[in-house]
Amino acid sequence: MKTLFKIALPVLLILILALTIACARPAQIPPVPAPTPVPAPLPPTEKGEYVPGAVEPGVTAIDRKIIKTGFMSLDVKNVVEAMDKASMIAKELGGYVVSSNKYETKEEISGVISIRVPADRFEEAFSRLRQIAIKVPSESSQSQDVTEEYIDLQAQLHNLEATEAQYLQILQKAQTVEEILQVHRELSNIRGQIEQVKGRIQYLERTSDMALIEINLREAKALTQPGWNALNTFKSAIRGLTSFGRFLADAAIWLAIFCWLWIPPLVLWLTKWRKKPKSS
Repeated sequence: MKTLFKIALPVLLILILALTIACARPAQIPPVPAPTPVPAPLPPTEKGEYVPGAVEPGVTAIDRKIIKTGFMSLDVKNVVEAMDKASMIAKELGGYVVSSNKYETKEEISGVISIRVPADRFEEAFSRLRQIAIKVPSESSQSQDVTEEYIDLQAQLHNLEATEAQYLQILQKAQTVEEILQVHRELSNIRGQIEQVKGRIQYLERTSDMALIEINLREAKALTQPGWNALNTFKSAIRGLTSFGRFLADAAIWLAIFCWLWIPPLVLWLTKWRKKPKSS
């Protein structure tokens, strides 16, 4: 009996020690559950609005996101004045000037100005810009519907933020330095994706709310040849006479400076010509 007790006692001690070590191991980081997929939105109604609750309960209806862009070519009396008027029109409609440039050559004076106006006043801006021109050689506009991309980005943002919240919960349960660093790496990656998605969403919101119009300007007087004018002809003749006089003066100066080259041969030729006997 004593022998059996002596054999069982060490085995019992080893089992107790093994259980103690197993209980003392740090808890493993639970796996992050996959983000809940967002259901696809329903088709828009006839009014162009999406049905509330189509994306997810608690999310309000999303209006259509349409990016409008316009292009105009205007012939004007004065490019600088026309650019000022275009800038004023943009401000009066609640917009602003994106960029403006003026170009001047021997043939013509031109300019380019880009403005942004509220999308709901896009047609009004076109109408008012036509009024500052003598002629409108060309104009065009185009629209790009980015509603689907906008909704997809909203869903991505929702999933990324949910994943971030889950990682923050895991970070509170992490016990070792390695676990903390691993969670921080994942959080940094998720937050980078969140910033990219937010930036794209803000860009779509800005460009759909404010339409872009690019205006090319040319001065009309540079496009037509002026008619005959007696005064202009007289001035041209005077300028021609002045230029001819300058040419003669330049020629005289050159001849005077190089007289030592051409006077001796001329004197020699005249002497020979006088001594030449005249035929009877």
